[in-house]
Amino acid sequence: MKSWKRTLIGVGMLISAVGILGGCGEEQKQAAEETPKEITVYMGVVEKQAQVLAEEFEKDTGIKVNFVRMSGGETLSRIRAEKDAPKADVWYGGSADSYIVAANESLLEPYKSPNADIIPAQYKDKDGYWTGVYQGYLGFICDSRFFSENNVPVPKKWEDLLNPALKGQIIVSNPGSASTGYVLVSALTQMWGEDKAMDYFSKLNGQVKQYTKAGSAPARSAALGECAIGITYIHNGIRLMKEGYTNVELAVPEDGTAYELGAVAIIKNAPAKAGAQKFVDWVLTKKAQELGQQNGSFQFLTNPEAKLPEEAVPFKDAKLIDYDFAWSGENRARLLEAWNAAVKQ
Repeated sequence: MKSWKRTLIGVGMLISAVGILGGCGEEQKQAAEETPKEITVYMGVVEKQAQVLAEEFEKDTGIKVNFVRMSGGETLSRIRAEKDAPKADVWYGGSADSYIVAANESLLEPYKSPNADIIPAQYKDKDGYWTGVYQGYLGFICDSRFFSENNVPVPKKWEDLLNPALKGQIIVSNPGSASTGYVLVSALTQMWGEDKAMDYFSKLNGQVKQYTKAGSAPARSAALGECAIGITYIHNGIRLMKEGYTNVELAVPEDGTAYELGAVAIIKNAPAKAGAQKFVDWVLTKKAQELGQQNGSFQFLTNPEAKLPEEAVPFKDAKLIDYDFAWSGENRARLLEAWNAAVKQ
């Protein structure tokens, strides 16, 4: 009788052990399934920086990054078009204005990374839809040769761009396709009011040689002598100076300028959500944020523990307006329509 009971107890223990092992196996299988082998990221930073981020993230996590380089406006349009069947997991780079639009259209997935705790409140969405990663100050990338050869003063204020000597010598990005161009439109509207700002853009249009698709493109055009001034972020000019363009001169408008807040967010219904969260966690770290300055990108950073690029220090005291990202995002469609009417695009 006792032998029979011992046998039953032994069988029960064996079944329990198998169940436990089976449960562990299921948990391990589930964990493996949750950690993807690769993710897709829509990148709004220059190609070299995007490549470095992808490579370093894979080294640290084992997760491969397939990235597509696009400007902010293009990315927003792509995410809208794919909302019923998302093809990407993360949106990285480009100004927060566009992220706010995407969040309002339910195109983003809220995620409060534990690494976001250290990021100042003004650089992140309170509900976790996006988190700021870097700042770029809007300014003038100038070809110093044009100004010395033509005895024309380098512009110091926005109104200086209307100098007749600069007619056909300015390149700026299209605000409909590039978040850089839109930050310009929103910034001057916030500074001056809509009527004055649109009147200014109408006049500036007569000075503009070309509206580019990408926000960083005007900087290289100025460096190559294709124009006298490229309106874009100062860090794009610093990069060209580091590349050896000795003719590049930088200026930040003394009457005030805005900054982009380059952000990161998870796309709603991302195919590889767990991998997307790991990417967001990673790009908010001190190590990840400092990668830019080691690879030709010299933005200001949002992680207070990250070291500011030495090349950006001369511009840290630039006069910045109190740029309202929420207002900018909410009024994007209306301001773009007003800009189109002003320049008759």
